Amino acid sequence: MDTPARPPHTPLAPGIEGQATTLVTDALTAPAVGSGSVSVYASPSMIALMEAAAVDCVERHLAPGQATLGVHLDVSHTAATPPGLSVTAKATLVAVDGRKLTFDIEARDTYEKIGAARHTRIIVDTKRFEAKVASKSL
Repeated sequence: MDTPARPPHTPLAPGIEGQATTLVTDALTAPAVGSGSVSVYASPSMIALMEAAAVDCVERHLAPGQATLGVHLDVSHTAATPPGLSVTAKATLVAVDGRKLTFDIEARDTYEKIGAARHTRIIVDTKRFEAKVASKSL
């Protein structure tokens, strides 16, 4: 099966958006990920969803051979979500400073806003980054 060609990248600019959605399952609750004992959507699971929304925001705009890496996250998780509900994170690129990208992210379940974040990612050359990581392995 042929993989479709990746469209040419377009410049990154504040205002572009991305999103990610998940269904809260038992595997995404606090007891399952080790972040608490109450069976509600875990903060680490929400953080992963927020990062996925940021990646969705910029992935199509990167040049071939580039990727982004999360380097900072300031997050609040303000409402509980039980298993069975969907959660959507929406990321908006708010600043571009060279390789540094800054996002505002909001997470909502079916009923309300459950979290917010300011997230920073950097653009890397994938091969160069992987070579650097490999040099740590012996």
